Parts: sequence; C-alpha cells; structure tokens
Amino acid sequence: MRLTHLGHACLLIEAADRRVLVDPGSFSKGFAELRDLDAIVVTHNHGDHFDPGPAAALIRANPGAEVYTDPLTAQKLREEGLAAVPTAEGEPFAVGDVTVSPVGVLHAFNHEAMPQIPNVGFVFRADGEPTLFHPGDAYDAEPGEVDVLAHPLNAPWAASRDSIAFVARIAPKVFIPIHDALLSEAGRRMYATHIETFSGVDGLTYVDLRDDESATF
Repeated sequence: MRLTHLGHACLLIEAADRRVLVDPGSFSKGFAELRDLDAIVVTHNHGDHFDPGPAAALIRANPGAEVYTDPLTAQKLREEGLAAVPTAEGEPFAVGDVTVSPVGVLHAFNHEAMPQIPNVGFVFRADGEPTLFHPGDAYDAEPGEVDVLAHPLNAPWAASRDSIAFVARIAPKVFIPIHDALLSEAGRRMYATHIETFSGVDGLTYVDLRDDESATF
C-alpha cells in the first residue's frame, strides 16, 4: 500500500492495483491533476473535505472512477447531475480487490449552533496489504483491527485529550497525521509528540507525510 498525503484530510491510496482518492477538500492541493482514479471517496460534506467545484471537475475528469460518499454529499452531487453512491455503516463495497467498510454515522459535535451532519469513516482492506482507517471528522467509530491510522490531528471539534484517547483506543501500528491545516509547525509537532508519549500504544510508529509526500507500507 502506497499513501500520498495531498494536504489536510486528502489521501491518495494505491493498493491492490487500484487508486482511491479520499476527501478532496479546499485545504488540500494537487488532487485536481489526478487521473486514472478507480474511486473517489468522501467522508462528509464540509468544504475542507469536499470542495464542490474542484471535486466536481475531478469527478468529470475521471469517468472511470466510482464515487462513494456520505448520504448528504451523494445528494448534493446528484443535484449537480453527478452519480454518487451513498454509503452506510455495515454496508461494505469493493474497489477491485480492495474492500472498503464504512464505519460511523455522524460528524463529531462542534457547537449547539452547528448541526451534526453525516460523517462516514472508511476502512480499506486488501489481501497482503495493511489495513488503513480514515475516520473523517469523528473519533467514535469502531473500525476493528487497524494497521495504519490516518489520524485527524487537530480540529475545532477535538481537544488534545480526545486525539490521544482515540489513538489509544484504535491502537494502530502506524499513525499518519492528517487534518492538520490549522496548525503551525510547532503546534503540529506538539500534538504528534503528545500522541507518541501519552497514547500508551506499544510499538506505535509515527510517519509524518507532508503535502504531496508518499510512503509505502
């Protein structure tokens, strides 16, 4: 499995001869030029995870890519004349030999004035490959055993203690910081160091992928 971090919450996943893009949002860059995608996956309908104009152009430029999203984003895309498959927890789907399992239901609570919209995290599995979990904007899903966690490092909806507790509960072998666009360099390192120090996960490996950097697992 090869992962490329395109900034904030956007990941390009290459596994089992398939290319899957997750969360092409407004804080990410480099996804507009991608071609030969097999699937585009969106966790929820917030601009930093799904930037409507560029994402729609990306969908049109990749006619062979199936689009799988939370129910709200699927509805918005259909209103624009674009096909999308709404996903739900407990209803896995396949992208070639990659099995994708939706987990979770709602976006994490932000504020009384902000309604909780649908949020679906995704677990990616393929024979001979590590299991990857991208949770979108929530820490409450139950993904099962995870090798690589794409971890939302910082958000208006998350305290540092919640971030640490999430990694401790999931207990991955590797965590990759995502959802980091609001952090300074010093803040980013502090959050990651706290996770390494206080999560209590034995053998946890921190892999720091910056914008457009890749790693193979």
